[in-house]
Amino acid sequence: MKYLIGIDIGTSGTKAIIMDTGGKLLASNLQTYDVLTPKALWAEQWPDVWLGAAEASIRAVVTKSGCKPEAVAGICVSGLYGGSGIPLDADMKPVRPCLIWMDRRASAQERWVLEHIGAGRIRAITHNGTDPYYGYTKILWIRDNEPENWAKTKLFLPPNAYIIYRWTGEIAVDYSSAGNIGGIFDAAKRGWSEELLAAMDIPLSMMPQRIVESSGIVGVLNKKAAQTLGLKEGTPVCAGGVDCVVATLGLGVFEPGVYAAAIGTSMCAALVHDKPIPAEGLIEMPYVKDAKTLSYSFGGAATAGALIKWFRDNFGQPEKAAEKTGGPDAYAALDKTAKSVAAGSEGLILLPYFMGERSPVWDTGARGALIGMSLSHTRAHIYRAFLEAVAYSLRHSMESTGTTIGETILVAGGAAKSPLWRQIIADVTGRKILCPRDDVEANLGDVILAGVGTGCFTYDDARGWQVFDAPVTPNPVSQKVYDRLFEIYKSVYTDLKNDFIRLSAAGKDAN
Repeated sequence: MKYLIGIDIGTSGTKAIIMDTGGKLLASNLQTYDVLTPKALWAEQWPDVWLGAAEASIRAVVTKSGCKPEAVAGICVSGLYGGSGIPLDADMKPVRPCLIWMDRRASAQERWVLEHIGAGRIRAITHNGTDPYYGYTKILWIRDNEPENWAKTKLFLPPNAYIIYRWTGEIAVDYSSAGNIGGIFDAAKRGWSEELLAAMDIPLSMMPQRIVESSGIVGVLNKKAAQTLGLKEGTPVCAGGVDCVVATLGLGVFEPGVYAAAIGTSMCAALVHDKPIPAEGLIEMPYVKDAKTLSYSFGGAATAGALIKWFRDNFGQPEKAAEKTGGPDAYAALDKTAKSVAAGSEGLILLPYFMGERSPVWDTGARGALIGMSLSHTRAHIYRAFLEAVAYSLRHSMESTGTTIGETILVAGGAAKSPLWRQIIADVTGRKILCPRDDVEANLGDVILAGVGTGCFTYDDARGWQVFDAPVTPNPVSQKVYDRLFEIYKSVYTDLKNDFIRLSAAGKDAN
């Protein structure tokens, strides 16, 4: 029997799994870490934190599974959207921390692009928009604000490609990671846009010249990496891709037309398609299967699970303390308090824009807001409003596709672990919800890519590997409540948009 390892580098943790080529899970391991936020709306991470976590996680699953190193047929690496990518010097050493997807500092660079190139030209070539979310604006920020670091930088690599380089010595980028950088990738040609790179004065040499399919073998483990990981030298390593896209493959999306939402720290609610879709507010990149013909377009909420974690950490101290002494999981305990609250949280609405917002709002200045408070509201009401806010955000992204979404959607990530949150999502969206039984979506996608890339099996062989729990159907009574509140949710942002701008200016003046 042969085995495959899927490793996913996330924003708050890195997880590895090992499976056999028949789809049986043998072992998994999660290593956690933090995001650096030196200023408001800044978010960055040192890549060697990712590397250390990836190596520890793989060692753990190899040991736990008891698999012989020579029986591991391949590895595949997915990763968070690394924004700018890791700036590397001539010796392939990181110059500074990576500006990750969550970082919103590049507003001035977005304005420069709009003034000097124009949103229309960017969209015509890249099928994407202009926003500080995109990696190309973050690259420009480094150039404009850190000339010493810019002078040292010779190459930008996304997180998964950097890890693969450290293990194999080979440099390549997968199509999904290249496309997600945005304004310098030609969506039609599936390659770097020399026109836009020149217009932004970004040297083409700073981009990896080898672009490969996600299942493609980039290289093999060198001796040092093999010893560190407890594997055999020469083990193939496949390219992988952006974690949310790989997770969609792990959910069993092999053809266009399926809508899937991955709700982790952020939310990626996506449609895989082979023909252009009318929406302009979505983020598009090549899919991790058949990258030359299939695309992945998603509405990306900047905060989703991050909101719930923030609430737990700041207002769930009793539940956290109880968990540490052997009590129930803190999130489950908070869910229990919110379950008794009626749909709609008795008139509370939360705007979930705690780090600005990506699609479909596209507003760096957007902020979180809790509307409708009264003395009768409790902590449980507020917590439920947080859960509902993510569901509203999902529905907003669904509407922004400009296409008809089917009666069933796939939901994975933190939301899938919570029966209450699943039901809220079903009620808010009016759709039947299917959630995977095992929390291994991106990792499972990695294993599938590794299996295809190494010739262990085909995509057809992996169909049906993902097992889903019983579907969750909407409650008609709750659905009517949420239909009314959703319209208010959208209008509250519109009403407060100018106030957010004024608040941001006032905050800067205060500093």
